[in-house]
Amino acid sequence: MKTITIKDEFIKLGQAMKLAGMVDAGVEAKFAIQDGEVSVNGEECTQRGKKLYDGDTFTYQGVEVVVKNA
Repeated sequence: MKTITIKDEFIKLGQAMKLAGMVDAGVEAKFAIQDGEVSVNGEECTQRGKKLYDGDTFTYQGVEVVVKNA
């Protein structure tokens, strides 16, 4: 399991995927999310702008990432 650390209250899913190094560009994240390849807290998520808060997890291609506040 990977961890990303954020300084703000939340981070949007597409940005979180880039921060975690799962995608190189926002457009990659957009298509992965739209295609239902990403889950947030164990549930499929197709909302690119989904806000992730401290303690939330998301999974893409079998890699789980947890969001932590700094």
